[in-house]
Amino acid sequence: MALHAQLGIVLTPALVLNGLALICALCGSWLLVITHCRQIGASRRAVIAQAPASRSTAGDTATQRINQVFYRFGWAGLLLGLGLSAASRSL
Repeated sequence: MALHAQLGIVLTPALVLNGLALICALCGSWLLVITHCRQIGASRRAVIAQAPASRSTAGDTATQRINQVFYRFGWAGLLLGLGLSAASRSL
């Protein structure tokens, strides 16, 4: 208690929940941005290398699946942050 009185920090449940919402939203947005940059970099490398059309696309479909999973986790993080932020208002 003495630490709270000296620093003037009051940790209310709404503040803690809002901080958690901020962390979730930042992680989700970071994942979306990095996945988008990764996808753009891969497409640029494909254009530069000019891969032949007869090449197997098994690697491409695996990469697309991974990107889709990352996009879903990113959007889930943003939605979780939004939900936690809305829930902190009711406290």
